[in-house]
Amino acid sequence: MKVTIVGAGNVGATCADVISYRGIASEVVLLDIKEGFAEGKALDIMQCATNTGFNTKVSGVTNDYSKTAGSDVVVITSGIPRKPGMTREELIGINAGIVKTVAENVLKFSPDTIIVVVSNPMDTMTYLALKSTGLPKNRIIGMGGALDSSRFRTYLSLALDKPANDISAMVIGGHGDTTMIPLTRLASYNGIPVTQFLSEEVLQKVAADTMVGGATLTGLLGTSAWYAPGASVAFLVDSILNDQKKMIACSVFVEGEYGQNDICIGVPCIIGKNGVEEILHIELNDQEKALFAKSADAVRGMNDALKSILV
Repeated sequence: MKVTIVGAGNVGATCADVISYRGIASEVVLLDIKEGFAEGKALDIMQCATNTGFNTKVSGVTNDYSKTAGSDVVVITSGIPRKPGMTREELIGINAGIVKTVAENVLKFSPDTIIVVVSNPMDTMTYLALKSTGLPKNRIIGMGGALDSSRFRTYLSLALDKPANDISAMVIGGHGDTTMIPLTRLASYNGIPVTQFLSEEVLQKVAADTMVGGATLTGLLGTSAWYAPGASVAFLVDSILNDQKKMIACSVFVEGEYGQNDICIGVPCIIGKNGVEEILHIELNDQEKALFAKSADAVRGMNDALKSILV
């Protein structure tokens, strides 16, 4: 199995490292426009092999898409990361042209690939990739929900003082500081609702911390986070390549699901060898439905900025 990661920055390189270390793919190609950058990252990762015991072949190329031929999955991390005080939405004008060009180039050499979009604003970039390529909707996936849900589980684990891996929790809606919806009502600790352990006040703080999880790290680091995003992408790619059919919140194209149409937004999906194999229906309460509708309106508003690009 072959994975291409376009963009060898912090997120892309971390994704390549996790995929290699865990043996998720037999081959990983890192591609970047900066001369020698992807090659250097790939060589650095490969030099870990004897000490960490992986056999994945990792290579790097400078803007040569022919080396990506035959990729089963292509991950797009290209574009500029957020700076402190910058919203994901402010990146639309800069990153849209990059994502569109990358998607078109990878399909020349891997026409059957599944594309995973990481670039921000992720819901809008996922929509752009879908509309500009004309691919079936199951083959374009935005990974934001996987990351947001991981952050949600982390904050719940800190509040509960219990292992994050014992916690089940999901974030749906847009991948934005004001548009994501941590489903506190449905979160559980080993099958027991967390509402039995945590007060409403604590749960609201957990939800609020989750929603600004990316911005918090950007403020601390001076740029976007990379360890958790890279690992979240690898988690998603693993479910695709190994047909694991995991339920993962992903940004996908909806046609009536949750009352929405013609946008890409975070919803619970079954992810397998065909990409998005099913969108699952969760019975939301009235408050959650209202929040989802508001989130969808915000995402739809950002998509309006793509009109000139999609012409």
